[in-house]
Amino acid sequence: KMKRGRENEEGADVKPDPDQEAAKPKEEDFDEDDYDRDDYADVKAEAGADGRPANPVRQCPYLDTINRHVLDFDFEKVCSVSNSHLNVYVCLVCGKYFQGRPRGSPAYFHALEFNHHVFMKLDSGRVFCIPDNYEVIDTSLADIKFNLNPSYAKDQIVTLDTQVRYSRGIDGTEYIPGTVGLNNLKNTAYLNVIIQALTCVSPLRDFFLLSSNYARVRSPLVQRFGELLCKMWNPKAFKGQVSPHELFQAISVESNRRYRSDVHSDPAEFLSWFLNSLHRGLGGTDRRGSSIILRVFQ
Repeated sequence: KMKRGRENEEGADVKPDPDQEAAKPKEEDFDEDDYDRDDYADVKAEAGADGRPANPVRQCPYLDTINRHVLDFDFEKVCSVSNSHLNVYVCLVCGKYFQGRPRGSPAYFHALEFNHHVFMKLDSGRVFCIPDNYEVIDTSLADIKFNLNPSYAKDQIVTLDTQVRYSRGIDGTEYIPGTVGLNNLKNTAYLNVIIQALTCVSPLRDFFLLSSNYARVRSPLVQRFGELLCKMWNPKAFKGQVSPHELFQAISVESNRRYRSDVHSDPAEFLSWFLNSLHRGLGGTDRRGSSIILRVFQ
């Protein structure tokens, strides 16, 4: 026993703990914590209460390479190389989606091969310089972050029906928030006409523009519909039209492919199905007023 104990102390016969091995992140997932040990190795900043650097001081020399004309956040957030939805970044230079950030990830190789260095993490809106691997904090990125996840305050929503705002995209397109066009995905005109009509129903619109109303709802259909309405009413959009691609994917899954882009469907029939699906997704029941759908349409 004494000999065995000495061997364990020297590390000769010690077997790895399976629990510790399972806890190690898999390199192929590239799903690392944003604030790993190497993120701020060369940044001198005081740590905040949560242990994160409070005021990173490193300046990014690549901000002038950002191209807002190619940025489009209307499509599914998956890596263009690995087809994974985990830990996805958008290249702010070319607009393509890539997974990861550490050495060996698709985003890392894209930065080296094409000399594109500014990436935004799609689930948080944080911007990083790759492969140097430091966070970029600059006020000039505020419009991009807003377009990724448009948000509204209650006082802004109250004035939507009384104050008409005219906006202009970066391509010069003029539009009125809430009346923007929806891209047609093959035979999805029936979808577009219903969505356009529903965005004009003030109580329904106001409910979905305030994301806190359904933040805890797990239904992808509810989440995607809310995101689309926020984009349609976005006064700072880069362009004057929106693609309902992510919402249509959620509709196809929720309906078990009853509604597809290659088959035209009846708008009235789709409206009935869509409202009932939103009602169930919001946790509605047969009880009167149990969801915003019943409160508005019953």
